[in-house]
Amino acid sequence: MTRSSSRLSAAPTVRDIAAQVGVSTGTVSRALKGQAGLTEETRQAVLDAAQSLGYDLGKLRPVKARRVAFLLNRLHATPSANAFYSPVLHGVEVACQGADVSLTYASVGPGDAVDELLRRLDADALLCAGYFQPELLDALRASGKPLVLIDHQYAGLPSVNTDNETGGYLATRHLIQSGRRRVAHIEGPQTHFSLSQRRAGYLRALAEAGRAGSALEVLLDRVEQGAPVREVVQALLSAPERPDAIFAYNDSTAMLTMTALQEAGLRVPEDIAVVGFDDVEMALHARPPLSTVRVDKERLGALGLELLLAGSAAPREQVLVPVELVVRRSSGQAAGAARRSRVRRPVGDQPG
Repeated sequence: MTRSSSRLSAAPTVRDIAAQVGVSTGTVSRALKGQAGLTEETRQAVLDAAQSLGYDLGKLRPVKARRVAFLLNRLHATPSANAFYSPVLHGVEVACQGADVSLTYASVGPGDAVDELLRRLDADALLCAGYFQPELLDALRASGKPLVLIDHQYAGLPSVNTDNETGGYLATRHLIQSGRRRVAHIEGPQTHFSLSQRRAGYLRALAEAGRAGSALEVLLDRVEQGAPVREVVQALLSAPERPDAIFAYNDSTAMLTMTALQEAGLRVPEDIAVVGFDDVEMALHARPPLSTVRVDKERLGALGLELLLAGSAAPREQVLVPVELVVRRSSGQAAGAARRSRVRRPVGDQPG
């Protein structure tokens, strides 16, 4: 066998793929490992070249992350949001301990010096929790570090989300089946993936009940606790046909809604039933106790870390965490009792 024929029969290398695509070997490595920092066009070109050259993708091994940074968008760094994201962070922390991974935390927002932040955190990989503006995500992706989203979705990035659409559906269906004739929805900013999915569930339940034309929606354009809940409640009460039930996009809004209704001289649930979403700790202690959609927040965090550490095994996977409806007094359940309803999709299903 000549030296030339030996070279031709050798297994293709990362360098061969780089030469065919016209990119660096580092770019090829990131594409094959499913890491962030590349356009989908470049990533696909590398994968196509690897396949055409016969590169053995089975020999890839995910890079073990030893230091993970948990990043929370600064707009979520509020007392009301902490009731949700603190348990998520705890789930990540416990999972990190089991995986022998160190964890750091930081809040971040648009306009921040992302490169400087990442330098200080000295993390191998990133968990981004909550809504992140596209420009902020693009800046984080450009670092080339593995990145997983929790409670958000963005093209080309792996994510772990609550089954928000099913949750919105369960909450609204419960109110309809309880005999409520006019179910309103207080919705949050629809740029937030989770909130848009909750609205989709609300609309699906109405359509299924033959009430597609009866949707009554008001928008809270800010997620913060200081949002003008009283104003949107007053708008609902001033509608030509007042609602007899309200599905609020999260528990904080639902509890403020109950307060606003009571201040207006209305009884919950006798006059208007209320259901929230998330099942934060205070929901059980509200007056009356709040019916809500329970989110397994700690599992959300633990699965986020699991997906992050999986690396190239599932670089574009979208994981859904099942939800359950917990019915309490605010939607008519007898005092001292609670019942649950759940619709499960297998973990890993893609949102519809």
